[in-house]
Amino acid sequence: MTLLLSRSELESLLVPAECLDALRRGFTAAQDGTVARRVVAKLPGQGTATALLPGVVEGIPAYTVKVNAKFPGSRPALRGVVCLHDLGTGELLALLDSATVTAWRTGLAAALGTHALARSAADTVAVIGAGAQAELVLRGLAELRPVRGLTVCDLDAGRAAAFAERHGGRLGIEASVAADPRAAVRDAGIAVVATWARRPLLHAADVAPGTHVTSLGADEPGKAELGADLLEGARVVVDDVPLAVEMGVLAGAGLDVKHAAGTLRDLLLGEVPGRVKDGEVTVYAPVGLPWQDLALSWTAYRAARAAGTGRETDLLA
Repeated sequence: MTLLLSRSELESLLVPAECLDALRRGFTAAQDGTVARRVVAKLPGQGTATALLPGVVEGIPAYTVKVNAKFPGSRPALRGVVCLHDLGTGELLALLDSATVTAWRTGLAAALGTHALARSAADTVAVIGAGAQAELVLRGLAELRPVRGLTVCDLDAGRAAAFAERHGGRLGIEASVAADPRAAVRDAGIAVVATWARRPLLHAADVAPGTHVTSLGADEPGKAELGADLLEGARVVVDDVPLAVEMGVLAGAGLDVKHAAGTLRDLLLGEVPGRVKDGEVTVYAPVGLPWQDLALSWTAYRAARAAGTGRETDLLA
C-alpha cells in the first residue's frame, strides 16, 4: 500500500528541530558513490520542470524521486510529487506533496548554513522574498540562535506585512517592512534572499562588513539574486560546487569554481573553515540536492506511520 501525504498532513507531522537533525545527519553521512541527477527543462510559456533523482542517504532504507513544475506567476508556484520508494524492493511507500517537502528541506538546510556562517552575535534578520522557503529558514534559524529583529521586503507589500506580523508575533520581536532590498539589509546581521529574480537584487555596496547572506533563488539557469561584485568579495559556501557553477549562484554571476570556499558538508565536517574573519561578508547559496528530499520524506513517512496519518491506496490494484 502507498501512503498519500498532503500539504496539511505534512505540516502537522513535521517538527523543525527533528528535520534539522535529519538534514545535519545527511550532510555529514558517508558518501556511497551514487550519482544523483538534477534535470531542468523549460516548458512552453513561463514554467519549468525539474526532476531530482535518486535521493539516497546512508542509513535510510529508501530512496526518492521528485518531479516539480514551477510557474512563478501561480499560487502556489511549485507543484509536484515526491515518490518515496523502498530501497530493497522498489515498492512505492509514499507520495508526498513536493512543494511542502521542498520548502522544508530547502529552508531548514539553509538555516543550518546560515547559522554555521553568520557571526555568533548576529541576531537581526532581513528577509527578501516573503515566501514558503524564507518562512522555513526563519523557523529553523530560531531553533539554532536567538532572533531579535526582523525586516521584510517583498514585491507584494501585503505579503511582506503579513510575514512580519506573523513571525514578529511568534518570536515576540519587533518586525518591520522595508520598501526595497537595500533598505532591508542595511542594519541586518543576516540576510535571507528567496526570490524568482533574474537580475541581482544586492551588490557589494549594499551589504555591510560582517553580514551573512543566504541566497536561495539561483537554483536553475537564468536566475540571479546577488551581484558578481558581492560574490567576488565574499566567502561563498554552496551545497555542490559543480552545480553552483552550472546553474547556481556562480553561474548567475559568471564566476567559476575558484570563487567557492567549499560546501556546507565540508564545513560541517570541519574540512574547511566557515567564517574566517568577523568583518568578512559570507554567502551560503545552495541549489538543492536529491538526498535532502529523502531526509525530509523519510522523517515525515515515519512520523505518519507512527501517528496513523495519511491515506493509503493500492496503485497496483
